Amino acid sequence: MAASKWSHPRAHRVLLNTSSSSFLQAGGIQVLEKPGLSKEELLVEIADCDGLIVRSATKVTAEVLEAAERLQVVGRAGTGVDNVDVEAATRKGVLVMNTPAGNSLSAAELTCGMILCLARQIPQAAASMKEGKWDRKKYMGMELNGKTLGVLGLGRIGREVATRMQAFGMKTIGYDPIITPETSAAFGVEQLPLEQIWPRCDFITVHTPLLPSTTGLLNDSTFAKCRRGVQVVNCARGGIVDEGALLRALQSGQCGGAALDVFTQEPPKERELVNHPNVICCPHLGASTREAQSRCGKEIAMQMVDMATGRGLAGVVNGQALSKAFAPQTKPWIALAKALGSVLRAAAKQAQGSLQLCTLGHSQPQRRGPRAPRQLWLAAGVPAGHPAAHAGDGAGQHPAAAGARRGHLQAAGPAGRPRPRLQSQGLGAQHAAHARWAAGESGRPAPVLPQLGRRGRGAVERGGAVGPAARARRAEAARHRSLPAPPLAPQRQHGLCPRPQHPSSWASAVLNNKTSRRERAVPRPRGSAPRRPSP
Repeated sequence: MAASKWSHPRAHRVLLNTSSSSFLQAGGIQVLEKPGLSKEELLVEIADCDGLIVRSATKVTAEVLEAAERLQVVGRAGTGVDNVDVEAATRKGVLVMNTPAGNSLSAAELTCGMILCLARQIPQAAASMKEGKWDRKKYMGMELNGKTLGVLGLGRIGREVATRMQAFGMKTIGYDPIITPETSAAFGVEQLPLEQIWPRCDFITVHTPLLPSTTGLLNDSTFAKCRRGVQVVNCARGGIVDEGALLRALQSGQCGGAALDVFTQEPPKERELVNHPNVICCPHLGASTREAQSRCGKEIAMQMVDMATGRGLAGVVNGQALSKAFAPQTKPWIALAKALGSVLRAAAKQAQGSLQLCTLGHSQPQRRGPRAPRQLWLAAGVPAGHPAAHAGDGAGQHPAAAGARRGHLQAAGPAGRPRPRLQSQGLGAQHAAHARWAAGESGRPAPVLPQLGRRGRGAVERGGAVGPAARARRAEAARHRSLPAPPLAPQRQHGLCPRPQHPSSWASAVLNNKTSRRERAVPRPRGSAPRRPSP
C-alpha cells in the first residue's frame, strides 16, 4: 500500500457494506454506502474505491481484490477475517483490518447462554410448550455448580466466558498455546495439556481462530477420550468441531448435547445434525447485538480515519510491522527516508560523478562532548574510467567507491550508467580531500589515504585523525593494562573499596573499567588535558 496516497483523506473513497458512514464523513472521507451487494455488483462498485468495509456476509475474494485497482485497505467490522482472502490481499499490498474487541462481550454472553440452555434444555422445553405439551419429567436438567468447564482458547472471549461461568460455581480449566499459565491463573483458569482436559470436562467450549492446527480439534479421537455425556459449545468458527464426528458422538451417547452458533457451511445444507434433539442451533448470532454492531462499525471507521490522517494504524491483520511507522518517534525517520529517496531518484538521472549530502544532527544522545555530524555519500553515475570507480575495497578507499562495491542501496539508473549506491559514512579530513578530488573540485593528484585498523577507522568516522600523540597514549595505556594491578587499601567502614592509585589517570580509568571500549579508542585533541574517569 502506498502511504502517500493517504496523505489527503478527502481524496479517498470508501465502499461501505455496513453502517458507519457518519464517522468516515466526519473524518473527511467520501463514502459510498451500498449494503447487500451481490458478487457481481461488488466487482463493479469496487473498481474506483480506496477502501472497503464489510461484515461477515460479504466475501472479499481474490477476484474482488483484482478488480479493485485502487484498493488499499479492507476493513472487517468484526473479529474473524475468514471472509477475506488475506493472502491475496497481502500479495497485492492491501492492508486487512479487523476489530477484535468489538464483539467480544456479545459472543461471550451468547456462549454462557448456550451452556445454560444445554444444562436445563430450555429451547426444547419452550418448543414443547408451543406444541401444547406439558412434559415436566422429560426435560430433566443439571446444576452447573461443581461442574468442570474446559475453555479451549483463552483470548478475549475465552476469559470473559470463564469469569462469568465461575459465578455459577463452575471449575474452569483450559488450554492456550500463547497465554501463559500465570496469566490464566489470574482470571481463575488452570491451564492443562489437552490430553488432560478431555477426560475431566463436563462442558467444553472452543474460542480459537480457524487455523490448520485447530480444524477438527474435536474429532472422533478426542470424543473417545472425553467423559461420557460431555456437552460441547461452539460459538467461534465452524470447522473447529468436526461435524461428522459430533453427530456420531451424539448418536452413540458419548456426547450428551451440543450448542452450535457456527457451521462449516453457512447456512448448513446437511440437516441431520441441526435436527438432532440434543442439539441447539443459532444462525451465527455471536455478534448480533445492537451494541456490538454499533461498536464494531464505529471502531473500523475510526481505524480507517486514523490511517488516512496518519494518526495511527490499529487492528492490522497482515501488516503489524507497519504499525510502528505511525509512532511519533518513527515519523521523522520516515520523512527523512522519503526525502533521501527523492534525492536518490533525482541524482540517478542527473549526477555526473559524486554527490555529497551532509546531514546535521545526531542519531544517539551525546555522552562526552560534541560528535562530528555524519555525512551521506551518493555515488551516482561514476564514469567507468574514473579512479574512484576502480578503487580497491580497502579501509581507506574513496567512500563512494566503497559504497558502490558493497552495494548498500541500489536503484535502477539511466541506460549506460552504473547503478547509484547510497552509503552513510563519517568522513575524516583526508577522506574529505579525496572526495573533493573525486568530484573534480581540485586539480591536484589524489591524496593518499591511510590504511587504518579497526580503531583507526572508528576515529576517522568520528571526524578525528590518528596522530603520533594518540598512538603514544594508546601504547602507554596498553603497557599499563599488561601490568599487575596495585594492591588495594583495606575496606572502608561502609564496605566501599577505594580505586587503585596509579600515576596515569588514563590507565587508572582503564584498570577500573570506567570507560567503554569505544571511549578508550577516541583520541583527545592536541593540547587538551587528559580526560579523567567519572567517579
